[in-house]
Amino acid sequence: MRVATWNINSIRTRFGRVVDWLVREDIDVLALQEIKCRADQFPVEAFEQAGYQVEIHGLNQWNGVAFASRHEMTDVERGFNDMPGFGNPIKGQEEHQGTGLNGLPLEARALGVTVGDLRLWSLYVPNGRSLDDPHFDYKLRWLEALRTNTEAWLAEDPDLPLALMGDWNIAPLDGDMGDPSFEVGRTTHVSPDERSMFSSFSPLVEDVVRPIVPEGFTFWDYKAGRFQKDQGMRIDFILGSRAFADAVTGATIHRDERKGDSPSDHVPVVADIDPSLLSETFEDDDDRPMVF
Repeated sequence: MRVATWNINSIRTRFGRVVDWLVREDIDVLALQEIKCRADQFPVEAFEQAGYQVEIHGLNQWNGVAFASRHEMTDVERGFNDMPGFGNPIKGQEEHQGTGLNGLPLEARALGVTVGDLRLWSLYVPNGRSLDDPHFDYKLRWLEALRTNTEAWLAEDPDLPLALMGDWNIAPLDGDMGDPSFEVGRTTHVSPDERSMFSSFSPLVEDVVRPIVPEGFTFWDYKAGRFQKDQGMRIDFILGSRAFADAVTGATIHRDERKGDSPSDHVPVVADIDPSLLSETFEDDDDRPMVF
């Protein structure tokens, strides 16, 4: 089984590219971030024709997360407990799903699904903008709430094969930052607070890709020829619980998806899962749609 994550930077612009990649790379489940559309605007039909069902959490033209899966998705959750919000206080704005613990509008940044035995989350961590911006404090609060929830999920079921997948907007190691416009310790993505928060997840989940793919970026800014100079960042991760990590047999970063016409500024990150982890639903799954 192959699971993947990809910040697509507008699904309506790139859905053809995504569907082609899903089929070509034989992906079972894809977590998407920054879809930038509401659920009713998502190009569902293109995915269904290729044999994928979708779950979507999008509220407006910003942010947004989704899943595309060949297999049934259950226990769908949009957002997690005590997730903070951001922006101006809600005044009857229907595009928001409610308010966070801090009374501000919740954004579409987290979507959880269960696929067979796997509990998967598609996550789009706030950017932070700058160290003195309110968005930076929001980012840290958001991550703290995610960590608290992760602790609770694994306390309830220590053997849960859980994966936190997505764009974390943090380069946790110096080798993960190759963009010269970011200065370690003085800008977002590489600040001590962000790196400390990222490392605080390590007792709970671990990077399942780095041991197999120790080098390589997942994001390159569009400007200043960053991709051509390989001045990128490693900010997209699949972090798995022990049960999930023990079942990973391979991993890849699909750098070539940054090439071609109108690419996203991120590329897919893929993990291969040992079939022994999967439920009988997968082992005997002869009824899934044929893909050509």
